[in-house]
Amino acid sequence: MNCGAAGAPSVEALAAFGVGESVPVLLAGGRGLTWRAGDVVLRPHDGAAETDWRSGVLATLEHTAGFRTPRPIATADGHWRADRWEGWEWLPAVADETRLEDVIRAGAAFHRAIAHLDRPAFLDAAADAWSRADRMAWGELPMPSGVLLDRLADAFRPVRAPAQLVHRDLLGNVLFADGQPPAVIDWSPTWRPAEFGAAIAAVDAVCWHGVPPSRLGPLGDGVAEWRQLLVRALAFRIATLHLLGAWDADGEARHRPVVDALV
Repeated sequence: MNCGAAGAPSVEALAAFGVGESVPVLLAGGRGLTWRAGDVVLRPHDGAAETDWRSGVLATLEHTAGFRTPRPIATADGHWRADRWEGWEWLPAVADETRLEDVIRAGAAFHRAIAHLDRPAFLDAAADAWSRADRMAWGELPMPSGVLLDRLADAFRPVRAPAQLVHRDLLGNVLFADGQPPAVIDWSPTWRPAEFGAAIAAVDAVCWHGVPPSRLGPLGDGVAEWRQLLVRALAFRIATLHLLGAWDADGEARHRPVVDALV
């Protein structure tokens, strides 16, 4: 794939991130929008406020034995964006959705490291399908009509755990490499109880990766409101599919056994 390919970073963007001599290659995942050029990963940014905030946080976030993140790449003139692109350090590691417990542990380590951060103002203005579905799952917006969503909404109970910044798309965005801590990438931020990220990963694994529903309960050992977080996570995922126009018979077949197990 070359620089002239549809959707690829422009020559100007590549030059801004210091990889003007590299040929960009489309990466798997990333909704088909993420490219690698040399040692830089380029993806369409999420708007100035969110992109600059996230890059600023992850540029200096201290890593631990439990997780690492790619570092953002600044442009030649010191910005975090060029045209419609942001740049990130390339980490040679791969996702493995079957390693659910390891994903959850890495997510927990990441969430501990960001627990001190204040809630960013841009979350209030986020209007994409994922952000709207997130609000629906927490009773802040009405949900679409549907049998499964109605059952989940009837099962909503108050959650008392404190909120903090959370990664709401961990499964598939935790990468593994021998001898290295797991790498948490593509941070999709929300302001919820920390274990909400683990609950979303758990229901994703059951609905899409063959994990049996019987494993959902043990994954939350020690989490007081785990079942309620699973209910909210499942509502979030189903509502997102409705908003994207992607809810169909296959989606219902995948999600109904999990709804049955939870409610």
